[in-house]
Amino acid sequence: MRWLRRLLGLALSLAIALVLIGQAGLLQGEAPSDLGVREGRLKAPSPTPNSVSSQADLHPDHPMRESARIAPLPLQGFAVPEAMARLRSLASAVPGARVEEARADYLRLSYTTRWLRFVDDAEFWADPATGVIHVRSASRLGQRDFGVNRARIEALRERWVAR
Repeated sequence: MRWLRRLLGLALSLAIALVLIGQAGLLQGEAPSDLGVREGRLKAPSPTPNSVSSQADLHPDHPMRESARIAPLPLQGFAVPEAMARLRSLASAVPGARVEEARADYLRLSYTTRWLRFVDDAEFWADPATGVIHVRSASRLGQRDFGVNRARIEALRERWVAR
């Protein structure tokens, strides 16, 4: 019984230490320097299963192409500047959201988790030629995100199409 209490004490101590490390900002990572739109493309999905991209199919040999694939957001008849202003309002209303860059056709936000302070970067680029807003969202650190980026984008999609 004594070993069980010690094991539980150790597990609790590790959990507290992890939260303290996160709150100190040591799990935030650095924003990638290659974000943005280049030649009509957002950055490729991460090489690990912690990102989503509506342009995953533009990278046919990418190891995470299938798991990263997500549908773009429809422009829904909005002019690009109006769509991006509306998207900015919806996307920045999520707890932990921070607008990092906003242009007439491009939006980049960072999302910080409450307890461990992990940061995900989300990008949106309006392509009027195809009538969609392409999206990419990825974790800065770690191998897996347990579906957090996909869930965030799908929740945003629900609010987007609800108008």
